Amino acid sequence: MSNGRPSGTARRRWRSKLEVIPAGKALGAEIRGLNIRTIGTDEFECVYHAWLDHQVLLLRGQQLTDENLIAFSRFFGELDWAPIQETGRRFVEGHPEIYIVSNVIENGEPIGSLGAGEAAWHTDMSYLENPPKTSIVYALEIPPEGGHTYFCSMYGAYEALPEELRRRVANLRLKHDATYNSGGYVRQGTVAVDDPVHSPGRYHPLVCAHPETQRPLLYLGRRRNAYIEEMALSESEALLDQLWSYATDDALVWRNTWQVGDLLFWDNRCTMHRRDPFDADSRRILHRTQVKGASL
Repeated sequence: MSNGRPSGTARRRWRSKLEVIPAGKALGAEIRGLNIRTIGTDEFECVYHAWLDHQVLLLRGQQLTDENLIAFSRFFGELDWAPIQETGRRFVEGHPEIYIVSNVIENGEPIGSLGAGEAAWHTDMSYLENPPKTSIVYALEIPPEGGHTYFCSMYGAYEALPEELRRRVANLRLKHDATYNSGGYVRQGTVAVDDPVHSPGRYHPLVCAHPETQRPLLYLGRRRNAYIEEMALSESEALLDQLWSYATDDALVWRNTWQVGDLLFWDNRCTMHRRDPFDADSRRILHRTQVKGASL
């Protein structure tokens, strides 16, 4: 967060101006009455608290340049550079913080990543030692149908576990695969590996405490090539299937139907998300920034 915390009076004043509309689901809310291009520290403090409360926030009708997107993102902390895309391209020219999510092809080359297919449930870049704290996405072009993004609450996933299952997973560690991205593409600089025991990746605790809210959460990352440390593969697979059945239950899920001008940002530490496929002949262009995180 930015330096210098506003007074309680300032926070109350801005809360009265901002309209926070819960999605009515396990997570998610829309904020109205805020122009991101002119946001100040006092306003952001209120947004930040709403973000911690609701895990995912949506602001519609924004008109942002890449510079606006970067400036807002920096309120959350230091930004990561965009990861290398499947094509070897890294970022928007002149803006190394911006990652393009798109199916558009120009001059025979994709301008972004993930194409038009389905993107499986995942937490962004959980294969890193310190996964991003938050992902912030701005919609420039949206297809007429499909391409919706779904979110699920990992607080809710943990709370939904039977007590016996909570005890079983309390001290286990899970390997988060570094081979494939959420679209099923092999990551730049790696080779295809489909053996969960030996695939490259990073181990994280299955159950974590959120570093700010201190609430317990289930930290699954993504399903493909996931492996629970020191278990027989068959036992690991069976336990993961069981955990995923709780985590992605419809009761824990909220869907965003994108509109041009949407700004959507989520707490990457306590959510997962996925995307519907859409017609490859239509255009979808999103610009994303990510804020550096710390280990859970």
